[in-house]
Amino acid sequence: MRIETPCFRWSAAVLAILPLAGYAEDPGGRASPWEGSPLPASLAQNTASISSPPGAATIHFSGYTFEVRSGTGGPGPNRWSNQNVWVDAHGYLHLKLANNDGKWSAAEIYTTQAFGYGTFQFKIIGQLETLNQNVVLGLFTYPVPAVGPDGTNEIDIEFSRWGGRQANEGNWTIWPAVQGSADETKSFDAGPNAGLSTHRFRWTANRIAFQALSGLVDDDAGQYASWTFAPSQPLTHIPQSSSPLHMNLWLYQGLVPSDGKEAEVVISEFKYVPEARAAF
Repeated sequence: MRIETPCFRWSAAVLAILPLAGYAEDPGGRASPWEGSPLPASLAQNTASISSPPGAATIHFSGYTFEVRSGTGGPGPNRWSNQNVWVDAHGYLHLKLANNDGKWSAAEIYTTQAFGYGTFQFKIIGQLETLNQNVVLGLFTYPVPAVGPDGTNEIDIEFSRWGGRQANEGNWTIWPAVQGSADETKSFDAGPNAGLSTHRFRWTANRIAFQALSGLVDDDAGQYASWTFAPSQPLTHIPQSSSPLHMNLWLYQGLVPSDGKEAEVVISEFKYVPEARAAF
């Protein structure tokens, strides 16, 4: 079962993190102000995605098939709804935290395939530092039961202030390969992004390197934060088995946003490059 611990175990105004001028997308994946005209170069069409309205059980984003979660459970606990997930006409993924007549619901997707060593990259539209203190965006690998239990074999990029308990919004966390070993985590300021940011980690057998970059980039331009974890006992402290990739937007400890407002995140692209050729 998914849980939280004191070390912030869980690694996801209305549309508060979407203040990028000119960008608005109807939940049905219909027209935006840019429809019918070229997108800015940094916001190119994601042709590897298939447009999908809210309510789908599976979606196709950035060349991968994702299951869409519904029901209740951790983290949080939260109520999860497939109405809070869609792919718009530009091929961008939307994750929404919604309030329907006082009933809050979260969003989560996960791949139908497992990923091993390599570089995982996410391009995000929105100012992540404006997330409410009770809201969490998670981008992470998570093990199936055959790989290990909750609290192991997980690599997280998360954005949250965990109910106001932390000043920085950005969080990198590595959960060990062996149950009972300690996790490793580092926070960072997610603010220097100008509404467009790229976040990635490179996972190998003996180290994991994280980067946060301003803009939607495939190189190291605009890097504003980084951390490399290279333990002396990597087989114990670094995941060694392949796992599915998850992305979610949820309420920390099930607490409603302190401002009472919904939130939405737009991810324009996910990219995975296996370690044998991991280079951007």
